[in-house]
Amino acid sequence: MCGIAGTYRWPDGKAVTDRLTDTLAHRGPDGAGRYGHSLGDGEVQLGHRRLSIVDLSETGAQPMVSDGLVLTYNGELYNAPELRAELASSGARFRGTSDTEVVLEAWRRWGTDCLPRLRGMFAFGIFDERTGELVLARDQLGVKPLFLLRRGEGLVFASELKALAAVTGGSLEVDHAALVASLLYYWVPDSRCAFREAEKLPPGSWLRCRPDGRVERGRFWNLRDVAAEGRERARSGELPDLAAVVEDSTRRHLLSDVPVATFLSGGLDSSYLTALAARDRPGISAYTIGFRAEDARFEAMPDDLRYARRVAERFGVDLHEIEIAPDVLDLLPRMTYHLDEPIGDPAAINTFLICSAAREAGVKVMLSGMGADELFAGYRKHLANLVALRYQRVPRPVRRGLYRAVDRLPVASARRGYRSVRFAKRFLSFAELPEETAFRRSYTMYDREELIGLVDPDLAGTVDDVLTEHADVYGDNDLDDFVNRMCLGDARMFLPGLNLAYTDRSSMAASTEVRVPFVDVEVVRAAFAVPGDRKIVGRQGKAVLKEAASSVLPREIVYRPKGLFSAPLRAWMSRDLAPLVREVVNDGELVRSGLLRRDALRRLVAEDAAGHRDHSKHLWHVLTLEYWYRGATSPAGQGPSLTA
Repeated sequence: MCGIAGTYRWPDGKAVTDRLTDTLAHRGPDGAGRYGHSLGDGEVQLGHRRLSIVDLSETGAQPMVSDGLVLTYNGELYNAPELRAELASSGARFRGTSDTEVVLEAWRRWGTDCLPRLRGMFAFGIFDERTGELVLARDQLGVKPLFLLRRGEGLVFASELKALAAVTGGSLEVDHAALVASLLYYWVPDSRCAFREAEKLPPGSWLRCRPDGRVERGRFWNLRDVAAEGRERARSGELPDLAAVVEDSTRRHLLSDVPVATFLSGGLDSSYLTALAARDRPGISAYTIGFRAEDARFEAMPDDLRYARRVAERFGVDLHEIEIAPDVLDLLPRMTYHLDEPIGDPAAINTFLICSAAREAGVKVMLSGMGADELFAGYRKHLANLVALRYQRVPRPVRRGLYRAVDRLPVASARRGYRSVRFAKRFLSFAELPEETAFRRSYTMYDREELIGLVDPDLAGTVDDVLTEHADVYGDNDLDDFVNRMCLGDARMFLPGLNLAYTDRSSMAASTEVRVPFVDVEVVRAAFAVPGDRKIVGRQGKAVLKEAASSVLPREIVYRPKGLFSAPLRAWMSRDLAPLVREVVNDGELVRSGLLRRDALRRLVAEDAAGHRDHSKHLWHVLTLEYWYRGATSPAGQGPSLTA
């Protein structure tokens, strides 16, 4: 895993590429390289920061140059052995054992047709000296990021947005629509970017720059098509052997020339992967988190740690326990800088601290259970939306009475929070809405009126644009299966926009690679070939995955209550962060600029403090947005001052 960057017909390309690459140093502390080539009246420059995982020798160094092709590549290719054998049988010669060479030779033979054959996570730029063309590509599911910016006939690209901000001298303007989207979701969807000129290369797509200034785009993989194919397989009764597919993916994701460890929360997904990995790598290390006892009590958090210990003991795993009692005030600006865009999920802190501890122990590669909930309907929102369909059949007077009764209940007292009340209030906020609106409200932060009341009145139209985009993405399919419609929506928006984004940024901030075996093209194909009534059975989400895991894990792990990979936000808000919240509400840059309304923020704070509503997530995201906005609009030019 690495950091990549480059310029194409960009002024002062060499110096710009060097600065881009320096900004990405945390992604690749093991080596650096740059390539340059003249291009008419301009030039192309490619940069690379290396995190050595496969082929630690100089034969894996980048940018890699071979017979007129030049590659700067960030990723891991899990079917590299098969592709290498196929290419070698056709006459390709390899100097080393890196998957970088496999990508380069696959491109030489098949061009863009090689892209759907690549099984892994990747983002790369490849330059052809003979044609003068540069092609950028990003993996099928958006595991790895790639940001780009075009001005005139020039282009600049990098693994992180902060690198583009650094080389444009503070000239990038904040995209207020992206900020509105981040307030709605607490992350910026992959279709938008926090700065106006910049963009994210969409998952499963490529972009080609030609010397004559033309730019061509193409898509080589589309989740909508995969879901449609899965529907047809399900109709024919062709159900996949899910246990075999997950086991194969996990084995492939262990391919490495350096030690590999796992995240182990004690929940189903991480326990399943850890058990499978331990079969292949006896004594493998795993990392788990716990919280300060007073925080966990206040938040009414489940005791995930005891389950992680049981899994570790059963499978001979070397378990490392990390207590999450961070100095949040110090970590918040640091994490905001590394996350690139305003992302309000505190799980990013957990990931960063786990990866930092692993890195200190000499571990460069971690396996995560990310993606299973999205693909197999494992979140509470999936079950809740199904329950809502039944709830709508309850007589209206009964529903009204229930709503009034729950509305009066507090979500917290001075000493503890009440999770069941929080869940009940959340459920009743969307249970009577139409399908797409209910699904959106089941996981987003505000309804339309609340969001319009929070932001600058001039942004009301932008709010409607953001809501329309969600409806368009959610409705862009012809599936007749409600559960799989939700899973497809999550896989297209929630997964790349939030979970994969924060996992990449926070792990790479610690110079650690995180691999996600569930977010694998073959696992995804299998997931959408499973009907929704096999994913949610009764009150059990991920039912089909639990069936598969039952052959490996004990029942008490498979069917335990769902765990959390989050943070005790209510406890932090009531203690560590209360003074900062007051400062931001009263005199923050978002309020002073007029983007957010002070009176609306004060209402959120008052309702949260009174224990009537749980606005801890909302306020945490306001803090992350405030820190991001300060950095983005600072005279220093969007950046590194926040790393201190």
